[in-house]
Amino acid sequence: MKITKVEAFPVPPRWVFCKVETDQGITGWGEPSLEGHAATQVAAVAELARVLVGEDPLRIEHLWQGMYRWGFYRGGPVLMSALSGVDHALWDIFGKSVGLPVHQLLGGACRDKVRVYGGCGGSEPAQLRESAQACVAAGFTAMKFCPVDATEIVDGFDVIKKVEARMAAAREGAGDADVALDFHGRISPPMAIALADALRPYHPFFIEEPVQCENVDALVRVARSTPIPIATGERLYGTHGFREVIEKDAASILQPDLSHAGGITEVRKIAAMANTHYMAIAPHCPLGPVSLAACIQFALCTPNFLIQEHGYLGQGYLKNPFTVTDGYLSIPTAPGLGIEVDEEAVRAMPWQDWDTPRLSQTDGSVADW
Repeated sequence: MKITKVEAFPVPPRWVFCKVETDQGITGWGEPSLEGHAATQVAAVAELARVLVGEDPLRIEHLWQGMYRWGFYRGGPVLMSALSGVDHALWDIFGKSVGLPVHQLLGGACRDKVRVYGGCGGSEPAQLRESAQACVAAGFTAMKFCPVDATEIVDGFDVIKKVEARMAAAREGAGDADVALDFHGRISPPMAIALADALRPYHPFFIEEPVQCENVDALVRVARSTPIPIATGERLYGTHGFREVIEKDAASILQPDLSHAGGITEVRKIAAMANTHYMAIAPHCPLGPVSLAACIQFALCTPNFLIQEHGYLGQGYLKNPFTVTDGYLSIPTAPGLGIEVDEEAVRAMPWQDWDTPRLSQTDGSVADW
């Protein structure tokens, strides 16, 4: 079997789908999405086609190494996201070629179901309380929201009170369900420590990205200051990007994104590294249903998997969308990634690229989103 064509195209609201075709008529799907950079990803996948066309799609590790190393420049969000989407598609082809789901090719299932968390939100406590109640009513046993606005390096007591009030309301609405918090990398180490201290009585499930990931020592400082589990990883790429975080025990939970960090092939290695430090894996996935399909296959065969984020379940994009029942995702049984993309419908969707929100501090200076 040989690869005959590799194509990527944008899909609303902010995704890119990748289609890999073979001379035996088996087609694989992947998602090389990078939010806000769809055109860049389409071009990046087209460049990877030079490595792929004419090659055996079942030599996944060999092709992964070629896509990563033959281009000289390695890593980063653009190149790794393009590689990730192709990796999804190659595993999809492999599974379809032998009539097995991907997780069966990777050692088989080590769990019967995949826990998923819901998203709650709102800027006012009453909104958050109602949103958390709605998550529980929908059957979720865990949920996540962002309690912080644009925050100065050192900010006032009013900011701490506002964040605490939001968490208190969410906890009231959630009851005994798990409530995770996403700081979105907006916070400095001293403010992250102060906020974690204020939020400790509400027992957050974890705090995600309390600080930006560039300075691992800053993340260590925050992690050592609180008993609340710290999570990070959505903006780290490949095993080398996660190495220092793992070696320094800078987090309890790693959140590699299977559309950014190197696909199924590389995130499996990241999970194995993390397992030697007793770290859990909660894959980042606010993306489309193809990426979610890859996450589900990964979750089924990964011992230290914890819980799955999800953005879209695939209505309108997949012929058989995913469902959530009692806080768990439905498990596809079909070969490969277990999905069938509604290609005609997807290609007919009007496209307008999504732009990253731009936050500012009260004095007009740039703030992290």
